Amino acid sequence: MTATERDRPDEVEGEAFSAGRAGSPDETGVTELSALGPPPWRPICMTCGVQFAPRDEALDVCPICADERQYIGWHGQQWTTLDRLRQDPRGSEIHIEEPGLGSLNIVPATAIGQRAYLIETPEGTIIWDCTTYFDDKTLDLIRARGPVLAMAISHPHFYASMSSWAEALDIPVYIHAADREWVMDPSDHLVYWQGETLDLTPGVTLVQLGGHFTGSSALHWANTEDGLGALVAGDTIKTVMDRRYVGFMYSVVNFIPMGPTAVKDIVRRLEPFEFDRIYSLWSGHMVPSDGKAAITRSAARHLEFIQQ
Repeated sequence: MTATERDRPDEVEGEAFSAGRAGSPDETGVTELSALGPPPWRPICMTCGVQFAPRDEALDVCPICADERQYIGWHGQQWTTLDRLRQDPRGSEIHIEEPGLGSLNIVPATAIGQRAYLIETPEGTIIWDCTTYFDDKTLDLIRARGPVLAMAISHPHFYASMSSWAEALDIPVYIHAADREWVMDPSDHLVYWQGETLDLTPGVTLVQLGGHFTGSSALHWANTEDGLGALVAGDTIKTVMDRRYVGFMYSVVNFIPMGPTAVKDIVRRLEPFEFDRIYSLWSGHMVPSDGKAAITRSAARHLEFIQQ
């Protein structure tokens, strides 16, 4: 398959995560690390796509999937590696979401269908969130857009193979320090930021929102071409089928809503920022306009329902 760049399709694609995709057996998945060959192994959980540090000992379960916000695949814990995934190469596509903003999509998707965003700035490209799979063609496609400045990750479900990405591109990866316990593949490239905001470059700010994970964050991009701003929100703020609204879920896949304190904190932390569009994790899922007001009215609706 090939690496390509194209405009974002008009059709709304279905969300990539499903029991069938993320939990089903795969020709590259194994239930015992010993089946991956001689140690050390650098295993990847087939369900969530998170990579673990090289190890010589067996690993029974992925802690991220064992947590109540995720799930163990319906066919049990399965493992793979980047090398095994690359034996059946996937395609890499960059969809142009708007001027200066692209999304990296892996076809066919892995794990929960993670994709990454590419924000173009005068200082270089910032990669927001991470895919598990990448290869040389993926890297070439990204480098063709200009120098890569850094990567930042919204929350542990998107840690994916971030340390391998950082090593390949020789860039820092910013993750919130509150989620450090969920890092399964430590690296000197990882930067643990603290507080509620961090300015990566002029006009690009990381905002800790909490709610989904303590360190769950969004990326605010002020310098959009139209000057209205955009929020790339991970899934702490979940875009939904009615694009006038968003959702607030402690667990998206297990349908556990956030409590009132978490929702109010999200609204408060975003109050200083102006933005028109909200981009989510999956293709086509977005709020195309009036994004800040959508969060305010959605929070009011959410609080009304959970407090009944």
